[in-house]
Amino acid sequence: QVQLVESGGGLVQAGGSLRLSCAASGSIFSSDVMGWYRRAPGKQRELVASCASSGKTNYADSVKGRFTISRDNAKNTVYLQMDSLQPEDTAVYYCNLRRFTPYKDYWGQGTQVTVSS
Repeated sequence: QVQLVESGGGLVQAGGSLRLSCAASGSIFSSDVMGWYRRAPGKQRELVASCASSGKTNYADSVKGRFTISRDNAKNTVYLQMDSLQPEDTAVYYCNLRRFTPYKDYWGQGTQVTVSS
C-alpha cells in the first residue's frame, strides 16, 4: 500500500510563491509517476504537473514557466515550486502517484492553496 502526505499549502498574495511537498511511503517503484492535480471551486480536477523517476516532466499549459516540479527518488518525495501565483491558481492541490502495472492511482488528502488579488 502507498500513502501520500502533502504539506506546504496556504494563503499568498498574487505574484507570490509557495512550495508544496509530498512524501510517499510504502512500496514505491521506479516506474511510478508522481505528480500534482488541482480542483478549483466549481471545476473538475486537472493535471498540474507530473514527474517520472527519470526526471521527465509534464506541465499543464496554464502553469508552464511559473511552476516547477521536481522529485527526490531517494526520499520518495515530489515537490511543486509555484511562482508568480495568480488568483486563478486557487484550488485544492492533490498529490498523485500513478502505477501502471497493475494500473492504480494513489491520492493524498489535498492541501488548500489560496491566492488573493
